[in-house]
Amino acid sequence: MPDILFSPDYIVWFSDLKQRISLARQQASLSLNSALIELYWEIGRDMVEKEERATWGSGLIERLSRDLTHAFPDMKGFSRRNLYAIRQWYLFYSALSAIVPQPVAQLPWGHNRLIVSKIKDYDEALWYSLAANENGWTRDDLELKIEKRDYHRVGHALTNFSQTLPAVQSGLARETLKDPYNFDFLGLEDEAQERAIEAALTDKITDFLLELEKGFLFVLRTRFLGLAPGSMIKVSAILSGVFIS
Repeated sequence: MPDILFSPDYIVWFSDLKQRISLARQQASLSLNSALIELYWEIGRDMVEKEERATWGSGLIERLSRDLTHAFPDMKGFSRRNLYAIRQWYLFYSALSAIVPQPVAQLPWGHNRLIVSKIKDYDEALWYSLAANENGWTRDDLELKIEKRDYHRVGHALTNFSQTLPAVQSGLARETLKDPYNFDFLGLEDEAQERAIEAALTDKITDFLLELEKGFLFVLRTRFLGLAPGSMIKVSAILSGVFIS
């Protein structure tokens, strides 16, 4: 019986399966990101309308931040600073658009905050949103393009938003998939940060042990301990430097 690892049919099928999984993850992350951006648009609109029509006086954002943080303690996106950023972002785009512009809705919130903080012209901001989507720019890429004044230097060639997804391997796709605001939206930011720290720590320890003589074993074990009914604590116990004779 031939080894499955060397079967051409298996290799082709597995390659196709990886692409489909990556694409599905990307589509899910983009849908989540769009939902968050649209929610921020609605929050920004409501804040502006309440400020204009209500008789509550000043302090709306400060009070709203406290109440939302209390109602959703696992979400950090309702800080006073971020609510002010949402209001600024909504006012900027709503001056010329009744809904979230599509290329804006597909960018992570960090990209959106950067554009609004650096750009004061609507057409220029939309151009950078289009370009970031078309080219798969990371936030750092976008900031560099803005600093180099690409809108004025390269020209205004981008006019239509492509419906195609950014390349799965692009920096934008990776950042959207791991965007902290999206994790925060689902209440998963702390867990994601914990996993990232654990992975980085594991890599460091592994690199260190590889520099030692042969025969050392590195073991990482995670256990959940029950402290009280209905409560659990996660403990990562590291055993390293065990010599294998």
